[in-house]
Amino acid sequence: MKSTNLKIVSCEDCTTRDSSIFCKLNADELKELTETKGCNQYSKGQFVFFEGSRPTGLYCIYSGKIKVYKIKGSGKTQIVRLAKDGDILGYRSLLTGEMYSSFATVLEDALICYIPKNVFQNLIRKNSEFSLRVIDLFAKELLKAEDQITSLALKPVRERVAEGLILLKQFFGVKPDGVTLDVKLTREEIGSIVGTATETVVRVLSEFKDSKILGLDKRSIKILDHDKLFNIANLYD
Repeated sequence: MKSTNLKIVSCEDCTTRDSSIFCKLNADELKELTETKGCNQYSKGQFVFFEGSRPTGLYCIYSGKIKVYKIKGSGKTQIVRLAKDGDILGYRSLLTGEMYSSFATVLEDALICYIPKNVFQNLIRKNSEFSLRVIDLFAKELLKAEDQITSLALKPVRERVAEGLILLKQFFGVKPDGVTLDVKLTREEIGSIVGTATETVVRVLSEFKDSKILGLDKRSIKILDHDKLFNIANLYD
């Protein structure tokens, strides 16, 4: 199923711009973005881009949730990044001129803007503050990757699952009830985030449920006791 072309969302009126790298662009720059970009609606399960394909532009998420992942030689997947409203995708490959090194798939229906490569590069050349924001994004993602590698290498699986749930809560937030994670993931997807087998995730989540730390309803997860989960994750404020 292909993505659906929609009426262009105006960058000047974008509700996610303030939380994105585009927050400090001037009126002329925002107008240029609006006039040169495209907007597409993606359904759950659709690919945004594929590993090995050549990037020709930048993806900016207006709404929805995306997972970026790699497929190992064994055929197992490893989720390396999650993205939501205001986030951008594909900028590293776009800047380095390399092929995409991962896949991006829609977790929840998404509206994504597509900015041509030359427009993105012109912004970097002409707007120093925008360039610094892109560099800052690079640095933060590198630090996040280093933390993830350290966590996977050193922490027991029970701690990794707990930490993964805490990070999901921090990243996506919770629904109006204050406890249900505002994202639905399969047990396999959770396993590919924390680096463990699906069966192990099922077992650990069941243990947390029996301990009244979590509430489980299919793909919906409620964090009933944040403090206990935080302690199990061995995190520090």
